[in-house]
Amino acid sequence: MSSTEDRRFEVLRAIVADFVSTQEPVGSKALVDRHNLGVSSATVRNDMAVLEAEGYITQPHTSSGRVPTDKGYRQFVDRLSSIKPLSQAERRGIAQFLDGAVDLDDVLRRAVRLLAQLTHQVAVVQYPTLNASSVRHLEVVQLTPARLLLVLITDSGRVDQRIVELGDVITDDDLAALRDMFVGALADKKLTDASTAVAELPDTAPTHLRNAVLRVATILIETLVDDPQERLLLGGTANLTRNVQDFAPGAGFPGSLRSVLEALEEQVVMLRLLESAHDNGRVLVRIGEETNVEEIRGTSVVTTGYGAAGTTFGGMGVLGPTRMDYPGTMAAVAAVARYVGEAIAGR
Repeated sequence: MSSTEDRRFEVLRAIVADFVSTQEPVGSKALVDRHNLGVSSATVRNDMAVLEAEGYITQPHTSSGRVPTDKGYRQFVDRLSSIKPLSQAERRGIAQFLDGAVDLDDVLRRAVRLLAQLTHQVAVVQYPTLNASSVRHLEVVQLTPARLLLVLITDSGRVDQRIVELGDVITDDDLAALRDMFVGALADKKLTDASTAVAELPDTAPTHLRNAVLRVATILIETLVDDPQERLLLGGTANLTRNVQDFAPGAGFPGSLRSVLEALEEQVVMLRLLESAHDNGRVLVRIGEETNVEEIRGTSVVTTGYGAAGTTFGGMGVLGPTRMDYPGTMAAVAAVARYVGEAIAGR
């Protein structure tokens, strides 16, 4: 890239930084005064004219300064050499906050609250998807001679408890045989494979146990089959009101704050965006129309996957106005996702 192009990118970077900070259109004199660009005001004005002609910045009002366009934000994000790391104190704070969680629900609630606080945007965390999980443990507890409690634990920290009415009393020896049968079928299998293995057990069970095995298998399959209604946790929705000017018609936003809130409430919109971000360690940034969702076209969505040992449990990220601190937001999303994956895997 030529030195002229590098200089123009520095001008763009300065415009992005100032507009994110002040929400005011940026003029050439302000750029020269605030940033050590090493060139005259005339050169900066020429560079701004080129950037505007190429669609990276625009002039919202006559005789005003310039603001970045979606294309300008995209160029800025693409030119980030790497995600800036959080400070050691910030990383330590994240780890300590998440380590205090008592279960999966608590981990995710803490994560979404923390991410909203760090970024000052709306934070979204997807519950671990069952089809990406494996069975870690199955506990079979006899509550009465004819009633069992099944406790299924996945490697993503999800815990399901189900009661099984056997219909008939079974002996301690039969209970041990039934437990061994199901534990052996489920051990370390992905949930989709585990449901298939469980479905085959009644056909191979001893005749006197077949009814009990069928009842247990029926309940387990209901637990193992992925729920099509995935769950999301939202945090920091009120942060949108801090940036209400960004969603005003005069700000170039094609929708309204209400349309964004309605899209968040529907959840299916965010689920679709999170599903495509299931790649641990890779932060995906969609700016404006790149979301391909009419209701949130004037926002940016920063997402990544969380998990451990090469397995992605789910997605998380933030949504906010296109005028956001991209380096800081990307760093926060990446860091919280990493610690959430470690916290869940360690349970």
